[in-house]
Amino acid sequence: MSTKLTLRDLSKMIDHSLLHPTMTDEQVRAGCVLSRKYDVATACVKPYSIEMAREILFGSDVAVCAVIGFPHGNSTTAIKVAEAEAAVIAGATEIDMVANVGKVLGGQWDYVSQEIKAINDAVTCKHAILKVIFENDYLQHEHIIRLCEICSEHKTAFVKTSTGYGFVKQPAGGYNYKGATEEHLKLMRTHAAPSVQVKAAGGVRTLDDMLHVRELGVTRIGATATEAILEEAKKRLFGDKTAGAKPAAKAPEGY
Repeated sequence: MSTKLTLRDLSKMIDHSLLHPTMTDEQVRAGCVLSRKYDVATACVKPYSIEMAREILFGSDVAVCAVIGFPHGNSTTAIKVAEAEAAVIAGATEIDMVANVGKVLGGQWDYVSQEIKAINDAVTCKHAILKVIFENDYLQHEHIIRLCEICSEHKTAFVKTSTGYGFVKQPAGGYNYKGATEEHLKLMRTHAAPSVQVKAAGGVRTLDDMLHVRELGVTRIGATATEAILEEAKKRLFGDKTAGAKPAAKAPEGY
């Protein structure tokens, strides 16, 4: 590992996820305070929490990220565009939008491309950036590759693996998901243009997970385990003996 790696390098890889459907305003508020404390890249919130997040993060170097069409991507393009525009006006500077998985699986690439372009145009014209969530657990390699090509064509800021809530029915009848797998991350980094960054979300829960995906070319992760990851980094990589002394209350599982 490079000796030039800093704690800020790691903290600025994290979008702290505050997206679980059961989260109360009090929990979102606490998550925003934690995001500010650890100086992460963004606090990632549902649209109704943007104003709260913006107020808590005001004056810090932590941005507000909002999700659009979350978690299934099934809204019409017009609604997604309107939601994205409203989120940026409310104060979000990063937008994570879920692609229409059914259209992807149906091979309706013109629809998929036009939707991504419309939302990216709506966001970038207001000086924000777009991350496109693929929900890889539902997809085959050819779908992921084509989505990377479309996002590259339209110059989105990021391609992103998962919502953290794309549960797939298993043979025994239960539901689970894999999230950000090494196989998919390598595929995305290979087929997305060099200017398009890769965000890993779903299953990146430890410092070792984070360092591993970083080696694969990932520049951002979505995480609920932010405090544990960065406290471990302070202790193990940077020799902070006080790290981990007072862990915060555990947030609901998501990413």
